[in-house]
Parts: sequence; structure tokens; C-alpha cells
Amino acid sequence: MNRTDLQRLSNARIREAKVLLKAGEFSGAYYLAGYAIECALKACFAKAVRRHDFPDRISSRKVFTHSLVELIDLALMKAELDKEMKANLKLEASWNEVRRWTEESRYAIWSRDQAETLIRAIERRRDGVLPWIKQRW
Repeated sequence: MNRTDLQRLSNARIREAKVLLKAGEFSGAYYLAGYAIECALKACFAKAVRRHDFPDRISSRKVFTHSLVELIDLALMKAELDKEMKANLKLEASWNEVRRWTEESRYAIWSRDQAETLIRAIERRRDGVLPWIKQRW
């Protein structure tokens, strides 16, 4: 798996989440939407690994997490996100919504409103989390 694969997976997961949302499968839509962000952040981590450099062992092992908060750190993007959120309160609201997602979300029942809210926070053009990440991946 490489950076390009992760970018493709991120795009596929958000598309699939929207299909599930439209089909009334709200819990599946919510769960899958979070993976779009996870894959996007892992693509950013992959970008930080130089082509012929051996990756840092500790960071490489840690990147096999599903925690979006940890992944933003591992991708070396936390400071930049914090700075951007101070200037853009809608981005901050989007990140606060997205960061609530966990791998354990698969064991919960999510409503239409919850799934729509998460997908909007991920996708919004000007202040969504995924467009912000895509500018850096």
C-alpha cells in the first residue's frame, strides 16, 4: 500500500458512505465516512516518508492506528490544523465532529442526522476536513 492507494481509498470510502446514506444505511455511512479521513491522514504520513529513506520505526508502528487524533499528529499536521482552526471556526467545528469518529463506531447505531452531519463535516468545500487534508496529501 502506498500514498496513491491511500488517496484512492479515501475517495472511494467517502463515495461509498454517500451511497449508504442515500440508501438509508446510516450506521454504515457513518462508519465508512470516518475511514475516508483515516486513509487521507495515512496518505499524508506516507508523503512525509521520503522515497529512499527508511521510515522511523516508532512512527511507522504507530501509524497502524485508527485514531484520527493520533494520525493528525503522526502526519505532522497538528500545528497547522490548530493554526487554521483559529482562523476558520467552521473548520474547527468540522474537525471537532470528525475527531469523534472511532473504529468502535461500527458497534453503534447512527441516525440519519448523525451520518449527514459527519459526512458534511468531512466534505464541505471551504471548511471540510477532507478538502483541507487533500491540499496537503
